[in-house]
Amino acid sequence: MTQKFYCLPDNYQIIDSSLDDIIYVLNPTFSDLMIKRLDKNPKLSRAYDGTTYLPGIVGLNNIKANDYCNVVLQSLSHVAPLRNYFLKEDNYKKIKRPPGDIAFLLVQRFGELIRKLWNPCNFKAHVSPHEMLQAVVLCSKKRFQITKQGDPIDFLSWFLNATHSAMNGTKKMNSSIINKTFRGKMRVYSRKIPNVDLSDAEKAELLLLEEYQETAVEMPWLYLTCDLPAPPLYPDESRENIIPQVPFANLLTKFNGVTEKEYKSSKDSTMKRFELTRLPQFIIIYFKRFNKNYFVHEKNPTIVNFPIKNIDFGDLLAPEVRAQHKHTTYDLVANIVHDGQPGQGKGNYRCHVLHKGQGKWYEMQDLHVTDILPQMITLSESYIQIFEVRRDIPNPFYQAEANTESTETGEGGDQGEVQEGVMEISGDAAESVQQNIIDAQNTPETAGK
Repeated sequence: MTQKFYCLPDNYQIIDSSLDDIIYVLNPTFSDLMIKRLDKNPKLSRAYDGTTYLPGIVGLNNIKANDYCNVVLQSLSHVAPLRNYFLKEDNYKKIKRPPGDIAFLLVQRFGELIRKLWNPCNFKAHVSPHEMLQAVVLCSKKRFQITKQGDPIDFLSWFLNATHSAMNGTKKMNSSIINKTFRGKMRVYSRKIPNVDLSDAEKAELLLLEEYQETAVEMPWLYLTCDLPAPPLYPDESRENIIPQVPFANLLTKFNGVTEKEYKSSKDSTMKRFELTRLPQFIIIYFKRFNKNYFVHEKNPTIVNFPIKNIDFGDLLAPEVRAQHKHTTYDLVANIVHDGQPGQGKGNYRCHVLHKGQGKWYEMQDLHVTDILPQMITLSESYIQIFEVRRDIPNPFYQAEANTESTETGEGGDQGEVQEGVMEISGDAAESVQQNIIDAQNTPETAGK
């Protein structure tokens, strides 16, 4: 785009300062000072049509069935390091890609969308994500489409991995803005258990074999999957507790390194436990709310009782690991909700985001934007949540001498190579995403190879 105006058919260039506003709307630019003030500015902007809006709190058009993409893009636009990186095109425009590569189009279009969402001089109080969605359809080889509703967690996993790959990301923890912001580490302990039909003597004999001994593997993750307890089949006698509830802390015990979970296959069963070894600056939590089998697509309606502020993920860490993190307290910054029945096109998605400048929460569902009380957020059927570390609350167990491997939360320093056996993102992210993302059924319930 040349950003020049011409008069046709005479074909001469028009130079007029009154056209500068149009040029800025087409390609907004941000200085370092503007970016620094984004999270401190509570002022409303006035669009050309007279409506007022908050930069960052802007509706996205639903072209047909792309609400599942809109909520993810809105949520990621409020992840400060990611937003600040893409607000300045100079941060990524010099990245070199092979000739004919289309994956980098995803990075360019996402950067353009972020700049339009945070533009304080928009003509309208909403933005069209059409160019971004076209890049998604193209780069995912039509796996994610505008006309067909998809799953936000599948889209989020693919998008983070594909963007990481398009920016020449590697196994190193500081190789891309995606890794610096979201990538954590965990240790997965696995042990096979004998078939229950065997006798005690046969079980004892099998337990002596090497394949039945516990093994530990280090692996990276982009999000943590929390399993919701099965809802009761019938309400209790007093007709109460029809909507089941579960504390957030109960779901997180899965990652404390002690709680074991059984994973069954057609041949045998494996007991696994997960121990977090590095907390990223932003933690993505996914509640496994949908179950699909050959006959029916079911939705778990369980409400998760979660706090919005001051969640200490350090309680999940081993003492020696916790001593390596300067900060372990997190606040919620984005919450994606599913409403309605399970199944493609039967429900819809909306998201809640925190505007730090005003300190208020807003609910966004496509073009619909409204403020919401924090107490109302906890009553929703949360599907995906994003938490940000609080640097103003130090970890009382932090020991400077224990931090020998630079595992400070979210610093994004060089964490060294990921352990052998963990696959690197490479090739076409659209086709290899199933290899890049750890499957929720047979791995540590995390994504992000």
